[in-house]
Amino acid sequence: MTDAVRRVGYLKRILERCVLCPQMCRTDRTAGEKGFCRLSAEMVMNSALPHHGEEPSLSGSRGAGTIFFSSCNLRCVYCQNYQISHSPAGLTVSEEALALIMLELEALGCHNVEPVTPTPHLPGIMAALLIAREKGLRLPFVFNCGGYERETIIRLLDGLVDIYLPDFKYGLDEAGRCFSGALAYPRHALASLREMVRQVGDTLEIEDGVAKKGILVRHLVLPGQTDNSLAVLRAIRENISPFVPLSLMAQYTPIPAVTNHPLLGRRVTRGEYERVVNAALDLGFEELYTQEVDDRALAPDFRRESPFVWEENGEFINRR
Repeated sequence: MTDAVRRVGYLKRILERCVLCPQMCRTDRTAGEKGFCRLSAEMVMNSALPHHGEEPSLSGSRGAGTIFFSSCNLRCVYCQNYQISHSPAGLTVSEEALALIMLELEALGCHNVEPVTPTPHLPGIMAALLIAREKGLRLPFVFNCGGYERETIIRLLDGLVDIYLPDFKYGLDEAGRCFSGALAYPRHALASLREMVRQVGDTLEIEDGVAKKGILVRHLVLPGQTDNSLAVLRAIRENISPFVPLSLMAQYTPIPAVTNHPLLGRRVTRGEYERVVNAALDLGFEELYTQEVDDRALAPDFRRESPFVWEENGEFINRR
């Protein structure tokens, strides 16, 4: 038995008293109990497809091989993927079937395999990855998560993840609690990010325009929350590294649930977004991905066969 197989086995045992994420529900998901994520032990996915709307180094010319999973270990009231992240509904998938999906994405020409919101489904996803690797999968594995992770769980992924793609949503405790139901979000995000950087370094290794290994940290700028964004930037700069690539996103689109929210019911202004970008530059961050501020609705619609109404990866500008 290899070390990777042992670690995946340990992840599966955790489901008997689930502490995969900082919510620390301690429910027996193997017995059908459901915690914060509303999921039992089975993996539930929504769709898998080549995605051309990620950062250019991830989408490349043939798309990122995204696999969208249902539900989440956060409950962001504004979530752009709310149609699937706020619901456990979807297609139940086995480890073997998920491994085949990964191989199919490779056959389609995708540049990577990228499970979206993997944390609640982590044991099955990593087991599927090992099966796919045995069957010849050679693509980089991208861990696209919400940033609310446990350092000890991320440590178990050492050597299995090629590219970490975490959000860093909040630099202020109160914002994480209020908007996402996450206690001590900044502390957990920093600790897990530090471990990710230990594993893959604080840069993004790119060959022929496509990322092969490393890390890219995303931050969605929220309306009226520039102080939170600045706290995120300071936390990463002071505790991690100025070399960590940052993707500063301006694409926030109010979903129906927050249309009348006093803070989140509008788009980000150009002034708010530029304040955050300029602060990142002033703090000495070496590589930034930025977006234009406009009125386009960039939230996906998972009722469509192709959830993303925009095409190609022109949304992001790399200021490397």
